[in-house]
Amino acid sequence: MTLSVSIIVPVYNEEDVIVNCLKACLEQTHLPKEVIMVDNNSSDNSLHLAKEFKKTHKKGFLLKIIAEKEPGLVPARNAGFAYATGDIYGRIDADTLIRTDWVENLIKAFSDVNVMGVSGPVLYYDMPWRNFGLKADLIMRRIVLGVNRKYKFLFGSNMAVRSQAWEIIKSKVCRDEADLFHEDIDISLHLKEANLAIAFVSNLVAGISARRMATPPKEYHNYVKRFSRTYNAHNVKQFGRKTPEYILMSIYPPLHILHKSYEKRFLRQGGLNKYSKKFFHR
Repeated sequence: MTLSVSIIVPVYNEEDVIVNCLKACLEQTHLPKEVIMVDNNSSDNSLHLAKEFKKTHKKGFLLKIIAEKEPGLVPARNAGFAYATGDIYGRIDADTLIRTDWVENLIKAFSDVNVMGVSGPVLYYDMPWRNFGLKADLIMRRIVLGVNRKYKFLFGSNMAVRSQAWEIIKSKVCRDEADLFHEDIDISLHLKEANLAIAFVSNLVAGISARRMATPPKEYHNYVKRFSRTYNAHNVKQFGRKTPEYILMSIYPPLHILHKSYEKRFLRQGGLNKYSKKFFHR
């Protein structure tokens, strides 16, 4: 029997990207069972655009729109997982564009009954040299996996967990009311603590915005330190745990400048509406 996939998309003020995200979920070689958009108190046009999209894309595509009033990514994610009915819970961000074979490759990855979590590489669609960026992202993630042999990590913009694995850890994952942690790393560590295996799948490709690189240095540094805060909360002392932090801090200066210089050109050339089909169909 083929496994079914629920895709969960937490949303907070994402009117510029949400329609393209939903389109990517619809244009799959193997349709998901459902897509669950969790509106987390958006004050912009995100909710209206999603409702309009739902009206015009009913055939063969089940979009569920729910609300989570408690602010934060963790409450929104938990609400989406609680509402999901699939065998696999795919979790992406509102700025994520999954490639058309994403659900198909996800099902193949979970055909191994020992695999309980899956993640893949990303391509930054609003940066130049995208294919080079994808290769660089693959290399970076393999370095992190090689250094941290004991731990494999999920990446929140491109990840999935098996429903029964979530049932095991859902009461244990950190609520993170102070918003200090990386919620995807937290899930990864809880899976590890429960001896549940995570797989990295190189052909599970998703595109995301590089908008994080546009944040000011102090804000970006605080974002990167979420790794250490999450590890400390789990008492992880392993050698190499700071590798992601070193990598992210080293790439920030050139990518911050590059993103700033390329952003206007990207928008002038059609932005996400133009590039979504060009780079994410296989």
